[in-house]
Amino acid sequence: MPDKTIDGYYFYVLYCADNTLYGGFTTNVLRRFKVHQSGHGAKYTQQKRRHPLKLLYWEGFETKSAALKAEYAFKHQPRRAKLAYLEAHGVKLG
Repeated sequence: MPDKTIDGYYFYVLYCADNTLYGGFTTNVLRRFKVHQSGHGAKYTQQKRRHPLKLLYWEGFETKSAALKAEYAFKHQPRRAKLAYLEAHGVKLG
């Protein structure tokens, strides 16, 4: 993945130490990942058992609405569908 430090609208996926996936929305991927890593991100990623976190994937969108729709769609899928989505976008776990 290229280094995305410019602001925009992004959907991103984190891999947690407890083998779970977290999908989110942000306007700056690297800044948001640092917030998650520091323990001050979403409630889901604040739990110590989920650390360390790994930034697996992110995708930029032209509009906030499109990025939020991608996040919503990802979060409302079963795990196997999430893994298939990631694999279709070139991300392999393990």
